[in-house]
This record gives sequence, structure tokens and C-alpha cells, in this order.
Amino acid sequence: MAPSILVLGTFIILPIFYALFLSFQKVQLLGGIEYDFIGLRNYSRLIEDGRVWIALRNTVEYVLIVVPTQTLLALGLAVTLNSGIKGKHWWRIIYFLPTITSSAVLTLIFMWIYNTNGLLNEFLAIFGLPTYNWLGDPVVALKGIMLMNIWSTAPFFMVIYLAALQDIPKSVYEAATLDGANGWRQFFHITLPLLKPVTFFVASVGVIGTFQLFDQSYIFSGGSGGPNNATLTVVLLIYQYVFKDLQMGYAAAVAFLLAVVIIAATLIQRWFFGGETLN
Repeated sequence: MAPSILVLGTFIILPIFYALFLSFQKVQLLGGIEYDFIGLRNYSRLIEDGRVWIALRNTVEYVLIVVPTQTLLALGLAVTLNSGIKGKHWWRIIYFLPTITSSAVLTLIFMWIYNTNGLLNEFLAIFGLPTYNWLGDPVVALKGIMLMNIWSTAPFFMVIYLAALQDIPKSVYEAATLDGANGWRQFFHITLPLLKPVTFFVASVGVIGTFQLFDQSYIFSGGSGGPNNATLTVVLLIYQYVFKDLQMGYAAAVAFLLAVVIIAATLIQRWFFGGETLN
């Protein structure tokens, strides 16, 4: 166990304690690293920092829309593939392609699609629908990132659901059929309850991943979180405080705020799913 403990301790445990130490310090980086203990001042500053609340609002909105949508889409795709459609192996490959594609590459492709003269606006113009400045309009900028991530992450969770569906004994469905249950009743009274632990896992992983949104927002906005802070997320804000403002102590405090939010969201999901876990 020593190698695993050494790796975990070096790259996970120690950085957590070091970040906790930094959150109580004012760190001077230029001219040599200097630490100045300031107590809870970094945490009290969070309350007054309007950009923190903008980033948190954007991130929560992103999570509340993306996680349920990608979960439902993944479940729908898995049920479809599990129903025995023709060419299901090819459909699995096609569906899974976005997941194995680089996130940065996907973002650049969608930036081309969302461009003012891009594919999406040309498609809308064909049907006489209004076009948008998808990258420059604060109202729709974050929604564009949502659409991209739902499309690219749902296939990963589809594979998890598909494996769980194939583990459900067919005898359960056969018994339900003999009792007169149709397909919808079997889905709602057999499939969904038996998938409850898997749904908890999918939703938890989805929440953790979406709360940590960074690369797509960074590429879309050029690192600014624009337009008008519309794509500013908590992790992007942490990046800005560390690498642009050189405020490592305050950035560590923001990071712990995000950690608390993620833990709280996970506990709420655990309560919602009745404490179900994968055993």
C-alpha cells in the first residue's frame, strides 16, 4: 500500500492542507514568497466580493440545467440501445465519439458553429429564424456552453446506464409481463427503481464535474469570463485570482467555498435518493 499512500499523500492530501494554510494567509509572490497571517479576512472578503457571487450564480445555473438534462438524455439513449435496435454496436460508437474527443477541440469546433457567420446562424437563417451573436450575447453565451457539454458528456453516462440495464435480470420483466404490466409500467416500476443507485452515482459525478467547469469557459471567453461575466465560473475566477492578480491566499478561500458547495450538493442528492449508494 505504500506506493499508493505516497502518491495520494503527495498529490492530494498535502495540497489540501497547503491550500487550507494559504486561505489564512496573504501571500507575496514577487521578490520571494512571503506569508502574512491574516486570519479569516480572506473568508470575510468572500461576502463582499460581487464577482464571487456572479461566478457562483453562473455555476449553479449551469449545474441545475446540465446535470438533469444530461442524466435524462443518457438514460434515454441507454434504454434505446438496450431495446435491441438494429446496428446498436455502431450506434454506441457514434454516440460515444464526443466523449473521447478532446474538450479543447470540441470547444473550438462549437465556437466555429456559434460564430456570427457560423453553421448555427446559417441554419437558422434558412428557416427565417432570428440569428444571434452566440459568443458575444451575455444572455445566450452560457447556454451555448451548456448545449456543448450536454452533447459531449451524456454518452459517457449512457455507457454506465447501459451496463446497469444489462445487469437487470430478464426474469423480472418476464414476471411483470405475465402479471399484465405493459412497457411503461415496467419502466417506471422496475427499471427506474433498480437504477436508483446508478442514477445517484451519475448525478453525483455530474454535479462534481459541472461545478468544476473551467476549460470551455476559459476558451470561449479568452480567459475573461465574458461577455459581461456571463461565462465566469468559480474555477475560472480562482484561476484569475491566482495567475492574473497573484492573490493565492484569497483564491484558496474561494476554492474552499466551492468545495463546501459541492459537498452540500452531494449530501442533498444522497438525501433525495434515499441514501442509495453503489455497493
